[in-house]
Amino acid sequence: MHRQHVDPPEAATRASAPQRALQCADKALGMLCEVPAALLVVAEIVVLFSGVVSRYLLHSPLVWVDELASLLFIWLIMFGAAVAFRRGNHMRMTALVDKADPGLRGFLEAVATVAAMTWLALVAHPAFEFASEEAMVTLPALDISNAWRAAALPVGIGLILLTSVVRLLGTSSRRMALAAVIACGAVVAGLVLLQPVLQGLGNANLLVFFVLGVGLLVFTGVPIAFSFGLATFGYLALTTSTPTMVIVGRMDEGMSHLILLSVPLFVFLGVLIEMTSMARAMVQFLANLLGHVRGGLSYVLIGAMYLVSGISGSKAADMAAVAPVLFPEMKERGAEDGEMVALLSATGAQTETIPPSLVLITIGSVMGISIADLFTGGLLPGVVLAAMLGLVVWWRARKAGRPSGARVDWGVVGKSFVVALPALALPFVIRAAVVEGVATATEVSTIGIVYTVLAGLLIYRKLDLRRVWPALVETAALSGAILLIIGTATGMAWALTQSGFSSDLAAAMAKLPGGAAGFMAVSILAFVLLGSVLEGIPAIVLFGPLLFPIARQLGIHDVHYAMVVVLAMGIGLFAPPFGVGYYAACAISRTSPSEGVRHIGLYMASLFIGTVLVAAVPWISIGFLNR
Repeated sequence: MHRQHVDPPEAATRASAPQRALQCADKALGMLCEVPAALLVVAEIVVLFSGVVSRYLLHSPLVWVDELASLLFIWLIMFGAAVAFRRGNHMRMTALVDKADPGLRGFLEAVATVAAMTWLALVAHPAFEFASEEAMVTLPALDISNAWRAAALPVGIGLILLTSVVRLLGTSSRRMALAAVIACGAVVAGLVLLQPVLQGLGNANLLVFFVLGVGLLVFTGVPIAFSFGLATFGYLALTTSTPTMVIVGRMDEGMSHLILLSVPLFVFLGVLIEMTSMARAMVQFLANLLGHVRGGLSYVLIGAMYLVSGISGSKAADMAAVAPVLFPEMKERGAEDGEMVALLSATGAQTETIPPSLVLITIGSVMGISIADLFTGGLLPGVVLAAMLGLVVWWRARKAGRPSGARVDWGVVGKSFVVALPALALPFVIRAAVVEGVATATEVSTIGIVYTVLAGLLIYRKLDLRRVWPALVETAALSGAILLIIGTATGMAWALTQSGFSSDLAAAMAKLPGGAAGFMAVSILAFVLLGSVLEGIPAIVLFGPLLFPIARQLGIHDVHYAMVVVLAMGIGLFAPPFGVGYYAACAISRTSPSEGVRHIGLYMASLFIGTVLVAAVPWISIGFLNR
């Protein structure tokens, strides 16, 4: 008879003690990060909604609301990023890693963790220096030191660093962890030894660090935020005399735009919509109305993104408001995860010109163009690109051969419409609140949250309170993952501009052959590339004053050129492998980036063709302007 071998109690204790210690450390870090992160989401909702009530109903504005919200927001980002790292939720490109054999895959996973640790260790001291410098600044409304806000950066970086150490030791063998540390250390040492050579390369370093370096890091599975951060730190530290503290300052600036606060709030709103059954009611009506059409809910996604776009001022928030409502039903009807995230990312690019758009507002402010004209001119280009995406959906639905559903009786459609009416009214309530001045683009999500809670309790009578806390933690983690990417991308964008790259580009484009057509063609290609590494607002601030005068000299209407530029940047922003918006779409839909890559090419090609059409036919952009 086979007898099971049992280790002596002392040996078992010795073998499991390190593992138990790591598990305890992991749980402690989880509590230390998750509890504040969830409470900060609640605090932001309360603070911003209090500002709306005080200003609009009581006619007594609270002047400290924006400052307090901004202070809490940076803490929310850093705690949320730590939660995301602990859960492995930071966006990564794993297409190549997934194809590797188990041994190599384990090594690459360890390298990804050590690479993140390397960046965190490198920026830890600059982050502390930055927080110390900010102690000299006083927040005017709250009358406290800005160090209370800036301290979130070193604290958050420290927490993520501790989490990464625990993660490495808990998921990799000692041999694998040591090999990863040696490999990363060898790369860092090699770059340091090559510093004299790199300093002699000039702007060729942009290719070394931001194309080859970022590409290598991304495709070996290093999380996107840390890939951007490592490339930027390496470029500035090894090829320039810029203090590394500046990197942290640029990150802080990129993550701290108050408009981005709408991202976690709209993420939470999307969870509430599903939790209160509003999503089910809305999707049921749309399914009854369009379910008999092949790819019907894909058309709904395109239209929904057009309708809600611009409400929050953030594409990530727009996607977070729409995707959780439609994706579950789309999946039930046979849509693949990769197909859904590809279309979601494409609709993000499609709606870049839909007002009220922060990028259009920025163009109007920087270039002295009528914002009303830009808003008017932005509507039809969005329709053109929606039609292009609709053609792809139509073609793919028929190629897939999915059978059409049975047409639902109009009486059933009408009943489902009545049930869904409170849910369908939500986008219009949100938009009306912005248009009528009840709330700002940042605050309006809190109105949506309050409306959804009341509708769930009073109309749909469904609100599972047990799911609220996990939803708050998940909201913080998702928001931290998205916003850390934006922060490190902002640092990378600043590094690019300091190199003089923007001035060189403008000078080269002014000498292009082919007149207006040639300039427009190269503008499209250039802004697609720029959009992949710069967000729309930094790109416009940097390149707008250089390129718009050239366009005017060539006879191109300001509004027409603005539409082409914004659409081209949108394609770059939402196209893999570098587009930040693409990874935001993956994070929101909880889909691996490698799954969407297989499906997104045709969508991006249709958007590119649509952009060329808008560029070739000025009337699409300026036909409805008052002459």
